[in-house]
Amino acid sequence: MTISERIQNLRKARGISQEGLADKIGVSRQAVSKWESKQSSPDLDKIVLLSDFFEVTTDYLLKGTENEKKQTKNINAHIFTAIATGLNFIGLILAWLFWYEKQQVMVAIAIGFIFIALGLMIFAVGMNFSSKESKITAKRNFWLINIWLISYIPLFLTYNILYTHTLAPYKMSPRSYIVDMPFWIVYILVCSSVMFFQIKPNSTK
Repeated sequence: MTISERIQNLRKARGISQEGLADKIGVSRQAVSKWESKQSSPDLDKIVLLSDFFEVTTDYLLKGTENEKKQTKNINAHIFTAIATGLNFIGLILAWLFWYEKQQVMVAIAIGFIFIALGLMIFAVGMNFSSKESKITAKRNFWLINIWLISYIPLFLTYNILYTHTLAPYKMSPRSYIVDMPFWIVYILVCSSVMFFQIKPNSTK
């Protein structure tokens, strides 16, 4: 693997565009494009800046070798994203089952929130022990999926209290979907807004 390929791989793993990387280290987008297309190589001072930004050694950029100092955080953040997502999904399913089968609303809600809290805790802790190269895309992927899971119970709980004066982890209103449309619009807008802001700053070229 050449220095051009290493720079490109690190940039994509960080989820940043060529223009974004250029802004971070004070060069033009064309300069980054030339580095990645092997038309030129970065000067030594830019190698140092790239090393600091990507949190890798200059030896890695130049030769593809790592040292112990830069290997302290080499766990892939996507592992924690997957575990946290699984916990959030399980919490949602268990909340539904306990309410539907047992009609134990407080237990159902408590289980849902406990699993969501565990998922968020594992995600937060995992980000502190993961390699920075994988953190950006892992965070983005986490919120693209989990905003729909995390917000589901709180929003439906609020909806049921306001409209039916009951506690339940999913919609209990006898109203039609047309009457309930404002709630669905709020739910979709909230989740879609989070997805939009996760995607927009990380678009790559």
